[in-house]
Amino acid sequence: MAEASDGIVYIVDDDEPVRDSMKALLEACAFEVRDYESCQSFIDHFDERSGGCLVLDLHLPVMSGLEFIERFGPRLHGMPVIMVSGRGDPATFARAREAGVTAFLEKPFEEDQLLDAVQKLLPSHA
Repeated sequence: MAEASDGIVYIVDDDEPVRDSMKALLEACAFEVRDYESCQSFIDHFDERSGGCLVLDLHLPVMSGLEFIERFGPRLHGMPVIMVSGRGDPATFARAREAGVTAFLEKPFEEDQLLDAVQKLLPSHA
């Protein structure tokens, strides 16, 4: 069962249609996906022993993706993070990279861009 948890893709995005679209795409490609509408919801349900990767929106209400990574990044135990944003700037991306963000996708992105990023970060996924 440990191998299955290595392939979990966690999605945190407050835009339900975007979140549903990413989830459907990843599930169609045989990824196990868990999705959340907020950073708080994710952290409330996240098992720190899990493996996988996190697709995290930068602009979220209450706690932004950047604030989340800076505050809770150590609880992810090195889990790769793909930050998505429709309106990021170089200073924010630099700050996010320093906090541990692995990759960035600018909205709107192509389905292949998301799949490529996830597959690179989950090499154990067949």
